[in-house]
Amino acid sequence: MILQNYSLVSEFVLHGLCTSRHLQNIFFIFFSGIYMAIMLGNLLIVVTVASDSHLHSSPMYFLLGNLSFLDMWLASFATPKMIRDFLSDQKLISFGGCMAQIFFLHFTGGAEMVLLVTMAYDRYVAICKPLHYMTVMSRQMCMGLVLLSWVIGFVHSISQVAFTVSLPYCGPNEVDSFFCDLPLVIKLACVDTYVLGVLMITDSGLLSLSCFLLLLVSYSAILLTVRQRAAGGINRALSTCSAHIMVVTMFFGPCIFIYVWPFSSFSVDKLLSVFYTIFTPLLNPLIYTLRNEEMKTAMKKLRNRQTRFILLTYYIKMNFH
Repeated sequence: MILQNYSLVSEFVLHGLCTSRHLQNIFFIFFSGIYMAIMLGNLLIVVTVASDSHLHSSPMYFLLGNLSFLDMWLASFATPKMIRDFLSDQKLISFGGCMAQIFFLHFTGGAEMVLLVTMAYDRYVAICKPLHYMTVMSRQMCMGLVLLSWVIGFVHSISQVAFTVSLPYCGPNEVDSFFCDLPLVIKLACVDTYVLGVLMITDSGLLSLSCFLLLLVSYSAILLTVRQRAAGGINRALSTCSAHIMVVTMFFGPCIFIYVWPFSSFSVDKLLSVFYTIFTPLLNPLIYTLRNEEMKTAMKKLRNRQTRFILLTYYIKMNFH
């Protein structure tokens, strides 16, 4: 494929979420608040897990801290630009910026899918093989699984971008979304990309679907084990799993719909994209903190330590003056 024969596109035009100026002003305020809540909520979880020795040494909370870290990246690859674009009449993004959005979407999204499978495996071992839990889910194993999720996300993402960036784009250059995503960008290429598009989208669909099936197997095994045991000592573990299942449903539902059925209505895909790139990272900290007493206790300790530190600093400063 000889790219010199084409006048290459240097930037793309994003349609955004809507065309109404009134709605865009409302969305600017709404999503600005949502984005701040996402960053503060997930940062609080990361700091809490890192500062509490008990949580940091627990495999479940170690994985949770990594999930929150990924959620911060997932919410940041496109949301700040979307918020800024609400105040712009023309929503432009450079060719490099567009490719970067595709890379970070599939990198963080793929890594988070694998990490959610890891968290399901962690709960499976904790409930179904409790006597071997700390041996199986050792610190080395946890770090290895987290590293594996990052590697799979990177390989998946770089394979998508490598093909996308090599396609010739000579116009049109309008993307019907608030960020650049694979199905929308490759259809703008100046060559027939149907077969390539199916292969690339199938890659994302298979990753989403395979991870989702692994999660179903893990949680099915957990539920069967719970059913065979007395209810008294297992209720707490079952409550934790229900929170995981909520996260899995909210994250994988839109992804599977977009990438397993890639030829659906783009207006529907746009709404689903908002859901899994913005609302899921917002709901994760709420689900994992409001339903978890250990997290709430650790957060109270962190708040008390910060309060004492502020008071001590103020006391020293007053005495110094």
